[in-house]
Amino acid sequence: MTGQQPSQTGRDVGMHEAARREKLSKLEALGVDPWGGRFDDHQAIDKIRQREAEIVTSPPLADDPRQQPQQTGPRVRAAGRVVLQRKKGKLIFLDLQDWSGRIQVMIGQNQVGQQNWEVALLFDLGDMIGVDGELKRTRTGELTIFAEQLHFLTKSILPPPEKHHGLTDPELRQRMRYLDLVHSDGAMERFLKRTKIVQSIRRTLDAEGYVEIEGPTLHTIAGGAAARPFATHHNALNMPLFMRIALELHLKRLLVGGVERVYELGRVYRNEGISPRHNPEFTMLEVYQAYGNYETMMDLTERIILDAIAATGQPQQLSWGDATIDFTPPFARKTYDELFAEHTGIEPDDHAAICRLAEQIGFDTSAKHPDVVKNEVFEEKVEDALSGPLFVLDYPASICPLTKRARGRPEIAERFELFIQGMEVANAYTELNDPDLQEQLFRTQLEGQKEEDSMAKMDDDFIRALRHGMPPAGGLGVGIDRLVMLLTNMSSIREVILFPLLRPESEH
Repeated sequence: MTGQQPSQTGRDVGMHEAARREKLSKLEALGVDPWGGRFDDHQAIDKIRQREAEIVTSPPLADDPRQQPQQTGPRVRAAGRVVLQRKKGKLIFLDLQDWSGRIQVMIGQNQVGQQNWEVALLFDLGDMIGVDGELKRTRTGELTIFAEQLHFLTKSILPPPEKHHGLTDPELRQRMRYLDLVHSDGAMERFLKRTKIVQSIRRTLDAEGYVEIEGPTLHTIAGGAAARPFATHHNALNMPLFMRIALELHLKRLLVGGVERVYELGRVYRNEGISPRHNPEFTMLEVYQAYGNYETMMDLTERIILDAIAATGQPQQLSWGDATIDFTPPFARKTYDELFAEHTGIEPDDHAAICRLAEQIGFDTSAKHPDVVKNEVFEEKVEDALSGPLFVLDYPASICPLTKRARGRPEIAERFELFIQGMEVANAYTELNDPDLQEQLFRTQLEGQKEEDSMAKMDDDFIRALRHGMPPAGGLGVGIDRLVMLLTNMSSIREVILFPLLRPESEH
């Protein structure tokens, strides 16, 4: 498939490419640089469209019904890609598109002169051009730039995908994201909306007094989460390293160092499966606040999400597939045990009944801690049913090795997960700052771990840091890709990651 456009045979592409190269030669013969150059002072097309109110319409000059009203409009300069064109005698109409929108351009042979006209006859779909002209309306009322001067900016050698049969295959759209952004309705808007969401998150945290840091992406010990890492090797030091699977442990070291409100928004890497909700490389936000707890993080999570919705110009009730998600605050809150009983019909402390249900589902319950079995059932029977947004509170402590226990209830961890439409979007703790208990829990968790799995080695330096004193704190992790999915009405994580991991083309 290499070099071939979607829904077009290699022969078709070759013929189109040959025709386009012939036009490229003709442009050069006219003294036109087909690769363009600097083009200053052009306006975004959406800004040009906003100038429609500046168009002035005057009555006809003569008392003759055949005369048309006279229009004068602002002089504008636009740049973009030709995405539609049609020729009518001495007129060429084309649609010009940039990342903000699309507008019609009318090129008249008499209005632009012979040189510009000859250049216009060599335009192909996909070419990038600049145009100077007057913004007016056509007789049918369509807002149009009436061209006066044309500028050739880049020749497109390969043809765009066919209009009706082009980028319908999701994998082709993800592999050829450059074509998806140009030719798929909503693609550009979706990724620009992602940028607004990320910018909003940073603004919210900055306004709350948090500082952003950049932690290492290469770790000597993969820690902070239960996941399988990507392994690599540093040649100069002759040492194994791991791509980070979480941001947590280095941010907590900064709490020890006195950085009281800190966050990182960056990429993490987990050597696990690919699905509509998982990509091996993804974006994570982690936030830590000294002297806070998991309730502090619940309030912060609400603010982050509501501010992000506002930044995208959307209401608090959003469509997601056939469902509507109501983000009106406050978000609902229920305990883990409440939800377990509600959705399984089993009391959360009835371990025999839980094991029977787990075995019916197909889980192996032998040699597993009762809370591990219970959590497997929770993930299978409860999580998908949570429409949310819903904060699930107070998880079994035994499955939360980095979390402080509830005072007077050591079997409960002060942890929440935020679920929206069956997806975990955020995870937060009251952070464990007892170094001896943390070391004990790490050692318990390490028992039986495979060497290639994460946390198969003790992070002794992290325990040493805790022994110097980490303040009581709340910590929060948010999966940015999943949040963007929900705020842009996408059911697959690949549709909100510009370049998701794909198999090599040669394997197709």
